[in-house]
Amino acid sequence: MPKSLAKVQKKVAKKKGNISSLNENSRDAQRLRRAGARSEKLERLAAARAKANQPHMQRIAHFQGAAKAGPGPIELERIHGLIQGYLSRNDEEFAEIKSQRRPGRPSSTREDLLKQLMVTEDREYDAGFWLPDLRDEGNLGILRDWKGEWTALNTLKYVRIARDGSMKQSSFPPKGLS
Repeated sequence: MPKSLAKVQKKVAKKKGNISSLNENSRDAQRLRRAGARSEKLERLAAARAKANQPHMQRIAHFQGAAKAGPGPIELERIHGLIQGYLSRNDEEFAEIKSQRRPGRPSSTREDLLKQLMVTEDREYDAGFWLPDLRDEGNLGILRDWKGEWTALNTLKYVRIARDGSMKQSSFPPKGLS
């Protein structure tokens, strides 16, 4: 039995002719409704998955730019600088939103979200900031060639680097403090 909406429409059109002339509660109309609902559900799930993956993609894209800038492996001190640069990417927007707010007024939703994000990422850096391993030459080559696809990210090696300089291997996608 065909599953996708296009296949169901084609099958019904071949059998009945004009789809608009179907009885509202006929078997074919019910098949069309089910197929339409199924395709909407799949699109909704794909959009939710893409939205959930977006922060990881942005983080890796940030470090991809750093990997493309240098020719070889990146030393730990420079990696800490890159992490600090990543953590401070929202500082200007946060300061602008905060300065626009009148005294005595509650903070805006965007300001609260930015502050929460900054605190969360700062805590993550204290415990171990998740990023691609920029010290491995092979990993850097894969990262430089990355085209922004989620499925290609599992080929990279990842590490967690803490503020105190400790480093440990991690996995993809990040789960807690892997």
